[in-house]
Amino acid sequence: MGRLHGSLSETLTPFSLLFFFFSWFSGFTFAAFNLTTLSFDEGYSPLFGDGNLVRSPDGHSVRLLLDVYTGSGFISSSMYQHGFFSAKIKLPSDYTAGIVVAFYTSNGDVFEKNHDELDFEFLGNIEGKPWRFQTNLYGNGSTNRGREERYSLWFDPSKEFHRYSILWTVKNIIFYIDEVPIREVVRNDEMGGDYPSKPMSLYATIWDASSWATSGGKYKVNYKYAPFTSEFKELVLEGCPTDPIQEFPNASACSDRHAWLESRDYALITPEQRAAMRRFRQRYMYYSYCYDSLRYPVTPPECVIYPTEKERFQDSGRLNFGGSHRKQARITRARRKRRSRVASISNDQTDM
Repeated sequence: MGRLHGSLSETLTPFSLLFFFFSWFSGFTFAAFNLTTLSFDEGYSPLFGDGNLVRSPDGHSVRLLLDVYTGSGFISSSMYQHGFFSAKIKLPSDYTAGIVVAFYTSNGDVFEKNHDELDFEFLGNIEGKPWRFQTNLYGNGSTNRGREERYSLWFDPSKEFHRYSILWTVKNIIFYIDEVPIREVVRNDEMGGDYPSKPMSLYATIWDASSWATSGGKYKVNYKYAPFTSEFKELVLEGCPTDPIQEFPNASACSDRHAWLESRDYALITPEQRAAMRRFRQRYMYYSYCYDSLRYPVTPPECVIYPTEKERFQDSGRLNFGGSHRKQARITRARRKRRSRVASISNDQTDM
């Protein structure tokens, strides 16, 4: 075991070493999904900021840049009636306050008043502070009933690539990081049109969100650090391409593809993955709309309330003082004080 530890220390960065040992003890590593990747031209088109969208020579990866003039983004060439949307992403490093990198599905360009959307939104931070991110979903234009959850990560997303995925089926929605499910929304009749149901495109963007992204807009994008670069590779689009405005849509046209989608390894959460999802949410989720009783006096119908999880949150849906992150901070401060007292006593004894 000593030899293994020494070998790892020599070859892994501090963040990857931390991730290895966290994975070793928490079971956050699982077999990679069986996926078919596409080149950029096979599945995507530039969306905006063409000069800031840089494709690799082989066409299988792309960089999105934000500078003082513009951000950038790309979009899937087709819209999909359900699917699995995935990419390996590396985020900008150093000072990233005010920046949002988004990986999401939407049909807002076709259904302006009643659009659907599923989001990963990565929120930049001041130098030395970690990236955080949120997931969200809207159905049928329900922007006044956003279903945000916010989290921190167990690794540094600017140091290496990690896979971020969205599964969207008739039955449920699952957000994944690598092969760890971090959130599941199961469709039920009470949700009605709030459950996304219309064909959506896949988007990836980087943009200036200085007005809200970091500490409610306190910290803005500092273009001294520009250009900010996010990288995407191993792009995946698995679903049924469809025409969202077809006058007489064929309801059975995608049925075989839907059945295939629901048979895939990423469509079934194993008991081990579900346990990992619970651990992730206990340790890294710091806001949940399900526990925000000020915003939603009546709990939204899709929410599953766990008493032990509820104890961690205030009525605002944010962590209580004494939630896992703050509790750990208090423990750390207490240890430092103890070490300081021990050192002081030792010095006094030496002076005597």
